[in-house]
Amino acid sequence: MDLEAAHYDTLRKRDSWRSVLLLAYQSLGVVYGDLSISPLYVFKNAFADDIEHSEGNEEIYGVLSFVFWTLTVIPLLKYVFIVLQAHDNGEGGTFALYSLICRHARIGFLPSGQVIDEELSAYKKGDGEVGPTSGSSRGSWIRALLEKSRVLQKVLLIFALLGTCMVIGDGVLTPAVSVFSAVSGLELYISKEQHRYVEVPVACLILVCLFALQHYGTHRVGFLFAPIVATWLMCISIIGVYNIARWDPHVLRALSPYYMYQFLKKTRRGGWMSLGGILLCITGSEAMYADLGHFSQTSIKIAFSFLVYPALVLAYMGQAAYLSQHHDIEKTSYKIGFYVSVPEQVRWPVFVIAVLAAVVGSQAVITGTFSIIKQCSALECFPRVKIVHTSSSVHGQIYIPEINWILMLLCLSVTIGFHDTKRLGNASGLAVITVMLVTTCLMAIVISLCWHKNPIFSITFLLFFGSIEAFYFSASLIKFLEGAWVPIALSLIFLLVMYVWHYGTLKKYEFDVQNKVSIRWLLNLGPSLGIVRVRGIGLIHTELVSGIPAIFSHFVTNLPAFHQVLVFLCVKSVPVPYVQPEERFLVGRIGPKEYRLYRVIVRYGYRDIQKDDLEFEKELVSSIAEFIRSGINNSDSSTNHLNDDPEKTTEKLAVIGTPFGLSEEYCEAVPDNESPGPSSNGNAVGINGLVPKRKRVRFLLPKSPELDSAAREELRDLEEAREAGMSFILGHSYTRAKSGSGFIKRVAINFGYEFLRRNSRGPAYAANIPHASTLEVGMVYHV
Repeated sequence: MDLEAAHYDTLRKRDSWRSVLLLAYQSLGVVYGDLSISPLYVFKNAFADDIEHSEGNEEIYGVLSFVFWTLTVIPLLKYVFIVLQAHDNGEGGTFALYSLICRHARIGFLPSGQVIDEELSAYKKGDGEVGPTSGSSRGSWIRALLEKSRVLQKVLLIFALLGTCMVIGDGVLTPAVSVFSAVSGLELYISKEQHRYVEVPVACLILVCLFALQHYGTHRVGFLFAPIVATWLMCISIIGVYNIARWDPHVLRALSPYYMYQFLKKTRRGGWMSLGGILLCITGSEAMYADLGHFSQTSIKIAFSFLVYPALVLAYMGQAAYLSQHHDIEKTSYKIGFYVSVPEQVRWPVFVIAVLAAVVGSQAVITGTFSIIKQCSALECFPRVKIVHTSSSVHGQIYIPEINWILMLLCLSVTIGFHDTKRLGNASGLAVITVMLVTTCLMAIVISLCWHKNPIFSITFLLFFGSIEAFYFSASLIKFLEGAWVPIALSLIFLLVMYVWHYGTLKKYEFDVQNKVSIRWLLNLGPSLGIVRVRGIGLIHTELVSGIPAIFSHFVTNLPAFHQVLVFLCVKSVPVPYVQPEERFLVGRIGPKEYRLYRVIVRYGYRDIQKDDLEFEKELVSSIAEFIRSGINNSDSSTNHLNDDPEKTTEKLAVIGTPFGLSEEYCEAVPDNESPGPSSNGNAVGINGLVPKRKRVRFLLPKSPELDSAAREELRDLEEAREAGMSFILGHSYTRAKSGSGFIKRVAINFGYEFLRRNSRGPAYAANIPHASTLEVGMVYHV
């Protein structure tokens, strides 16, 4: 699955207007599914209990005015015109903003960060700046404040994680409220006493089917998503125009902000509380920014400005026009809603389209939840989970089994527990507005720190949008006991899991750094390392980017043999979305050539796809071969590496390009009737969890007349070792809080982190290594 090549090919195809318009059309099914179905429940939630529909229509016009201006100010003005500009190499979302801030302020939250990482092409800041001190000094006071204060760094991290947790909570609530609101159309045909006994089972059945089909991916039916949402938008637009023309053409005057004032003046506290239902009109707006990496700024702007926004405004105006002339509607939570304004002749077709649109919107949110958890896991803020790529050609379509079933159980629980759109809407509204508040605060920092604008722009942005969102937030928070407690509880649970995992990972890395073995000690053992060197490649996995891990000394102390070629491998994430293939590998030599010791650091961005074990082995061996052939760092290696300065050791690492096809220069396919040796031929998890047929490969010695005898001999040793097979040495750690630790730390490390570690997966490349090629070295970490 060359998803990496497919991703970069997709980026190259975004330039032409034809491609932009096609992406704008496709974005309807991915980005705007959730936002497009909001007319199903906005008026219903706004008029749930807090306000009543009176003869004067002040409430109807006031709600419509709030909906119109909220749609205009938040999605259109804030996201389309401002926030979409703050992308991280084309990627958006909470972590994209946090990554930009960390890179500019040099407040790395990943312990394995290196200075050489700043030379990555994706590390560039806005307008081409590369270093954190380049550009204007307008944001220098923010940078200095963040760099000096460890407390502010932790607060910023927790703030970003909070927004992420609310996105995950929204992944639980949005499918429930969307599907339940869609099937609520059945209430017009059955009695009040019976409708809940029909709606809840039907909604639960749809949700179970939705989550059960996730492992097939969306690539098989994804081509239907955009037409479904486009059809839905066309339906609500036509119905809206029809209702305006037939019932109340004067509803246009409700677009004046004056009606918001009249609404609050008349309804007072009830009107303020009803804002918790009104804010549901912007659910899904964050997807415009979060899904930026799958499309482009221009395509997302075109789709919203010229199709989604006008269709939603017409739909809300049509509902308001109908309700303004129907004051005899029963004052119940299920009679003032979307379906009552749909002409009876087309109600059933619209019902079917609404259910399909709700499924599409829910699917987009679930896929977004998988994506955000993958990012968190890559950045060591979430336990490692199994990630299955469901498409061989579309980047970003993933499936996480454990998360999928957890989401399904939680989604069914809130649907059955609440069984009405009012409390589901209260819960969803708080999650949505919290994510927007987090984005506003992070964006205010980006404006000064990354864009180097005058602080007055940051303050204005924060006060204007922050005050509006805080107003809505207060209206949602006051409904804590009426459903708003759900996203708070879910986010606190996920936040606790994320922070405990991140804290434990940092402490474990600090223990590795403090207990690493001196390179001088290793070199003093001599070329044989004081033990018998056997044929093959020994791949020692470590989190360290410099020095020798303690597990190696622990191993050689107890066993008298090791492989003729040793590779200390570190697979790490960097705070950029993607790392170009030609910049992925850092290769260096430890000690003189005759030691045959190498360090390889493999860098992935938080949205990169890690290769399966066969591809990984090919690229790993090819990168070492290219390093040897290039002759980098050949002189004075024995002297240079006697210095155990981590910074100087890092400087000896070379970036080895591995563009598509480089590994073929050193490897060739082997027919099925031939065997190259006992290489690691594990089962890789591919599309839909299927086991692809593995191709065996043979390492080739490059035929280059420019190679000197020493380099050719070194390459020959590497070739012989690769043919003999590759063994993987992994550390099996047990983490305990050291003596004297506080009660909270002991609970967090001994119980929380240990539980998460035991139930999480190992490194991605090692997931499919056969047991015969794996050796685990146990160690107890006292952190």
